[in-house]
Amino acid sequence: MKIALTAADNTGLEAKVDPRFGRASYFGIVDLELMEVEFIDNSAANASSGAGIQAAQLLSDQEIETLISVKVGPKAFDALQSAGIDIYTVDGGKLKEVVELYKNENLNKLDNPTNPGHMG
Repeated sequence: MKIALTAADNTGLEAKVDPRFGRASYFGIVDLELMEVEFIDNSAANASSGAGIQAAQLLSDQEIETLISVKVGPKAFDALQSAGIDIYTVDGGKLKEVVELYKNENLNKLDNPTNPGHMG
């Protein structure tokens, strides 16, 4: 099983979780069985609008089943839910630490967006 985490850089499992979803610099894709990570650039990070929806599509294309992030806005939340991607929240930390929290079922699954989104 592969999960995605928002990542501030692409330095491996020691990378820090990026608190943003749609504008995260990278997504770390972690193979839980092998504990290996590969990074994909978030091509939506600099979009003028719709970054969350575009980022959700990017993860859907990677056949990701679970996303872990600090924040997820309402449009991205809906897009991820429509793609069948479960969303878990974390306060931050290194990817390796967060993956262990997930594996030990110590993260909360989101039922609603974490923030109201952007206006205007």
